[in-house]
Amino acid sequence: MSNQSSRDQQPATTGVSADGQDADPRALEQYLPSLAKPIRVGSFWLAIVLPFLYVPLLVTGLSSSVETGLFLGLLVLNIVVLYVGHSYQQ
Repeated sequence: MSNQSSRDQQPATTGVSADGQDADPRALEQYLPSLAKPIRVGSFWLAIVLPFLYVPLLVTGLSSSVETGLFLGLLVLNIVVLYVGHSYQQ
């Protein structure tokens, strides 16, 4: 069993790093090079502005399923734009 090749000893790569994020944070630049910067800029600023839309929903209460769905939709959208815009200005 000591005759294992170096290929058998190396861990397989899945495209995801150990912390769970994509190994290539610049995939957007690879697939949409001309639109990558505007998308990252817009995502960055949208991630800053979106939480202000939570306030009216939370002040009036999440009393209906529509309001709850809207709040959860905004929350998911905020997570997505945070992920896309996190490398803006880096």
